[in-house]
Amino acid sequence: MSESVNVNPAIRSPSLNEQAYRAFRHRLITLRYKPGDYLNTAQVMEDLAMGRTPVNQAIHRLATEGLLQIIPRKGVMVAPLSIDDALELIEVRLVNETLCAQLASQKVDEAHIIALRELNQQIAAASEARDREKMMLLDREFHQVLAEIAGNRRLADILSVIHAQAQRFWAMTLSSVSHMDEVIAEHDEIIAALAAGDTQRAAEAARAHIYSFKRALLAT
Repeated sequence: MSESVNVNPAIRSPSLNEQAYRAFRHRLITLRYKPGDYLNTAQVMEDLAMGRTPVNQAIHRLATEGLLQIIPRKGVMVAPLSIDDALELIEVRLVNETLCAQLASQKVDEAHIIALRELNQQIAAASEARDREKMMLLDREFHQVLAEIAGNRRLADILSVIHAQAQRFWAMTLSSVSHMDEVIAEHDEIIAALAAGDTQRAAEAARAHIYSFKRALLAT
């Protein structure tokens, strides 16, 4: 006799609020919505094909993450970008992403290594096709997997916000083919360090990855 399984729809697919948040955040990260621009809520609703409630929920969530600014009596503005913000973000990334790499090196297994290698191969293919948005989506997934391997939920939440903010700056550097090649090579080194279970090497690879981002940003 077969056993029926009751699948919770909320687990199977994200809520409308979550869908609106993800779609809105993607447009901010990829700079479709430009830093400093004021956004019309009705236009955003049309862009996302979403109702007012999920869009408003997304606005407030993204404001707490520093991607939007809610200006009294004026509306919603895309958070501006500045080099000072970028340098502060780099300092925060150095601490948190190094810790993530160290924790991941202690908990990684072969399935994780396979998943990371496959993702980096897809990033390389997107880079070769000059598909910037796909590369950014895959890079986000690569870092999400790293955070999951590290196994610290609070750290994963922090890294999700940090990475979303960093990707807005990163989007400005992706016209450089050499930088895209560097990113892929740096990912390979992180994977190799994890596969070797080498905590110090993993930390060094994470730091090198962030310093490469800094160099590329300052060169733009």
